[in-house]
Amino acid sequence: MAPEFVPSASLAALVVGLCLVLSWIFREYSWVDRAWSIVPPLYVATFAAQAGWADARLNLMLALTAAWGARLTFNYARKGGYAPGGEDYRWAILKARMPSWQWHLFNIGFIAGYQNFLLWLLALPALPALRNPGPLGPFDLAAALAFVALLVGETVADQQQWSFHRAKRARAERGEPESKGFVDTGLWAWSRHPNFFCEQAQWWTVYLFGVAASGEWINPSLLGPVLLTLLFHGSANFTESITASRYPAYAAYQRRVSRMIPLPPRG
Repeated sequence: MAPEFVPSASLAALVVGLCLVLSWIFREYSWVDRAWSIVPPLYVATFAAQAGWADARLNLMLALTAAWGARLTFNYARKGGYAPGGEDYRWAILKARMPSWQWHLFNIGFIAGYQNFLLWLLALPALPALRNPGPLGPFDLAAALAFVALLVGETVADQQQWSFHRAKRARAERGEPESKGFVDTGLWAWSRHPNFFCEQAQWWTVYLFGVAASGEWINPSLLGPVLLTLLFHGSANFTESITASRYPAYAAYQRRVSRMIPLPPRG
């Protein structure tokens, strides 16, 4: 292993071990979800530290990913993700579909193992930035502006979803019938997963900083955003199957609205 990898890889191995041990102790499996918004900026920081905190590109990457992490941590916390019993509801559904031995292997291989490996990969565009120090240029500025725009988009999408579900809970507490059950207004009228779209796209822009540093459009750190995109599409499939089974109107929403990329609604 190249020496530049050692600090971040060591931290990633520690996080994997902690997620596994905590899942075995508490019988909750959202520890990677709780670490999701925290560890990628820390991995980027290990590369910025190796540059003596003196590389403008690495420092910019760290500032942007830290802003992403702070916003996502806040959103996850207000939904109760860090509270006891704040496990992602989808894990319980998936666990019920598997034999016990299969679930434990899934926890080791996918939940704690693969997902943490992916979070480490997302930070690896910092490696070509570390190996190719240089001043910021127009390409870096364009990537930074795109990142900020996507960060704003994800913030708006999450707020719209949060407001909808708060109103939904209030209606339930008043005993009012729920006619729809899912948000389909605002950004959600243009994409069924605008928050997912912005999340993926932000990490594609992080990859562009590695391109700016190395001058290579294709480099090994491309694996991170590619695998993240595949993960989000699989997650969207699972989430939509649950929502469609609960709310009959969701099928019409699927026909009308783009899956990921925000587009004008059809029909």
